Amino acid sequence: MDIAAIFRAESGRSVATLVRLFGSIDIAEEAVQDAFAVAIERWPSTGLPPNPGAWITTTARNRAIDRLRRESSRHDRHAQAALLQAASEKYESEPIEPVGPVKDDRLRLIFTCCHPALAPEAQIALTLRLLGGLQTPEIARAFLVQEATMAARITRAKKKIAAARIPYRVPDDAELPDRLRPVLAVLYLVFNEGYTASAGDELTRPDLSAEAIRLARLLAELMPDEAEVIGLLALLLLTESRRTARTAPGGTKAQVKPASLVLLPDQDRSRWDRRLIAEGQSLVRACLRRNQPGPYQIQAAINAVHSDAPTAADTDWAQILALYDQLLAVAPTRVVALNRAVALAEVKGPAAALAEVDALDLGQYHLFHATRADFLRRLGRHAEAADAYDRAGELATNAAERTFLTERAVTARHRG
Repeated sequence: MDIAAIFRAESGRSVATLVRLFGSIDIAEEAVQDAFAVAIERWPSTGLPPNPGAWITTTARNRAIDRLRRESSRHDRHAQAALLQAASEKYESEPIEPVGPVKDDRLRLIFTCCHPALAPEAQIALTLRLLGGLQTPEIARAFLVQEATMAARITRAKKKIAAARIPYRVPDDAELPDRLRPVLAVLYLVFNEGYTASAGDELTRPDLSAEAIRLARLLAELMPDEAEVIGLLALLLLTESRRTARTAPGGTKAQVKPASLVLLPDQDRSRWDRRLIAEGQSLVRACLRRNQPGPYQIQAAINAVHSDAPTAADTDWAQILALYDQLLAVAPTRVVALNRAVALAEVKGPAAALAEVDALDLGQYHLFHATRADFLRRLGRHAEAADAYDRAGELATNAAERTFLTERAVTARHRG
């Protein structure tokens, strides 16, 4: 019984529902955590309930009522408890219909966390914590910062919401565009955590990626005129289309191991989901017709070029490099520069790419060392490649990635 997996899949839904009911992020989050603590005690002996998510939400709601009853002053304690109980009974018999343009509790909570009074990095971190079910170390790795730094950001965001009395409400139509950038970033990071988990034995967490795609579809319905919304949806669909081909079975029948990682050039492209590719490419074409390029649209176009190639050898790397040049102009980050170097290696060779990568300050990012290692391997500098693979493996926190990198290090050292 994997209660941790249920927590990852259901906690965001439960927190969002309780925030709507009680109007407090702290009460909602603590109540959901309490409910899962109860589940850890009971479920091993009683078995899973028919609907674990509904059980968690109901238990968390009851815990929140109990907490409010205890914390109410003696004078109004019973009145407060009665009011909360009445609201609870109404929820059970007739769920409250959200008011406003956003009809999904989780998407509503994303927009709430992305209030302009909060710093952008705090908006994204808080939403990943509440909606994505990610723990602080996982969020810190997504931002390439220390865990203590990220914990402080999340704490400050919660205090800001309480001090400024930021309400849990649906933004008006006119306010939605101002909240859009961090909302898109949240959905992108939630998807990425599902596509390559930052920790654990399994490479992926399909539940998170599926949730990000679901919310991206809702956002596209809500804001169909926003090109970057369509671009993000296209990017997620095209990336998701390769999920099945990214892993190969691990171990033997007698010794089952986590599935092993398969890099893009080595993937069996017949296993790519052609339905998702067709939908994603159609959305990319719609974005191109709008001629309003943005980071997510450009990344979607890059993935569309990959999906056009029947084999890795047929990839139009010159076009991909041109798109990365465009992406770097609108989103000049170190990670974009690192990804661009991969395309540069295919067009101008690994030596040119290695020179650009070595100028990047990404020493704590495992994919920086993995990328360097690949360029060094291709240049025949196998001993250096082995050391770089070793460093990448030390920094990797996902077991499948770590195993892959360790095996690459052994191979490079043997050839050296």
